[in-house]
Amino acid sequence: MEPKQAKFTIRVNSELLKKFHFVAEYNARSANREIEVIMKEHVKAFERIYGRIEQD
Repeated sequence: MEPKQAKFTIRVNSELLKKFHFVAEYNARSANREIEVIMKEHVKAFERIYGRIEQD
């Protein structure tokens, strides 16, 4: 069973967004998938330092 997915909106500088899309395409990912990969890596790094984040 797939985890529940949520949506959120982000405001970002248009130049940064264009560059981000370039990076995502370079990595053969959609911008959405690129954000998800970056978020997972960030959380993993946080948990290595501070311990596992418990969820309800």
